[in-house]
Amino acid sequence: MKNTLKVQRAILDLTQEDLAKKIGVSRQTINSIEKRRYVPSTVLALKLSALFKIPVNTFFFLEESD
Repeated sequence: MKNTLKVQRAILDLTQEDLAKKIGVSRQTINSIEKRRYVPSTVLALKLSALFKIPVNTFFFLEESD
């Protein structure tokens, strides 16, 4: 699954640490999502959606191999 979290985070000028604190996860979790090593839970995806005020599918989308 691809994601645009790093781009969306940069638009709001948030560090990984800033974003992690806002949604209640570790900085390492944010890093792992951005590097596509971790697929977030539905709850975490919805928290990101609410924080950025954009739909979940703006952050995450399937690749053909998914």
